[in-house]
Amino acid sequence: MAKRIEPTARQLRLAVELRRLRDTAGLSSREAAVLLGVNAPQISQIESGLAGVSEKRLRTLAANYSCSDDELIEALAAMTKDRTRGWWEEYRELPAPFLNLAELEHHATFLREAQFLYIPGLLQTEDYARAVYAYRVPELPQTALELRVQHRLRRKVVLDRTPFDAIIHEAALRIMVGDRAASRAQLNEVLEVSEADNVTVRVIPFAAEGFAGAASAMLYAGGAVPKLDTVVRDGPNGAAYVDSDGQLAALRTLLRKLEAASLNPGKSRDFINRVAKEL
Repeated sequence: MAKRIEPTARQLRLAVELRRLRDTAGLSSREAAVLLGVNAPQISQIESGLAGVSEKRLRTLAANYSCSDDELIEALAAMTKDRTRGWWEEYRELPAPFLNLAELEHHATFLREAQFLYIPGLLQTEDYARAVYAYRVPELPQTALELRVQHRLRRKVVLDRTPFDAIIHEAALRIMVGDRAASRAQLNEVLEVSEADNVTVRVIPFAAEGFAGAASAMLYAGGAVPKLDTVVRDGPNGAAYVDSDGQLAALRTLLRKLEAASLNPGKSRDFINRVAKEL
C-alpha cells in the first residue's frame, strides 16, 4: 500500500465508505486490522485515503463487516480499480478543488445544479467565466485567471453524455456579470445548450410566491448507487462535499422544492428569451 501525499476527493469518498462500513459493523480499527491480517495504522491509512486498497482487500473488508449490500460493494470495488487519468490532470497547477470537481462530474451518472446569483459553471461562456474570475480579490495573475477559465470550459465535456438538470433563479439571468453584449450571449448559450436531449433548464422567476430557498445553491452528482451520491456546496472556506445519508435525503427534498417553484422547461426557455431581448 503506497502512501499518498494528497488523496483526491474520489479516493477520500472510498475511504469514508469503508470507515462507515466498519462503524456499522461495530468494529474498532484494531479489530478490523486483525481480521484483515494487517496492523491498525494500515486500517487508519486506508480510511483516511492515504493508502489505496485493492479490490480483493475491499471485498474481504466488506465480508468482515457483514455488508450485504451487493450493489454498494460492486460500486466500491469498481472505485478501487479506477485508474482514470482524465483531462483535469493537465491542470495540476490549479488548486485541488478544481481537479476534484472535474473528477466528480466525470464519474457522475447524472448532475443537478441549482444556482441563484450565477449561471451554472457548466453553462458559462468564456467571457462570462472570465468576468467571474477577474472580479476576484486579490486579483489573479493573468496566467492563473486564463487557466481557470480554460478549466471551466473543459468541464463542459460532461454535457456530451451526462444528464444535466439546471435550476436557475431569475436573478442569475439578470445580473450582468460582464457587459451587456456578454450577458446576452450568455443567455443565448443557455438556450442553445438546453436544446440537447440530456440537458434541462428550469427558471425560478422573481414572481414565484412562497419561495424561501435562495440560499440553496448546490451541485448534486449522482453516484453509481444512491449511497454514493455527492453534493457540492460553496461555503466561506471553499467547497464542501456532503455525502451522509441524512444530508443527502434532505438535499434531495430541497431540490424537489426548488423544482416545484420553477417554471417547466418550455416556459423557462420562453422566459430566458424574453430576458435576453430586454438586454
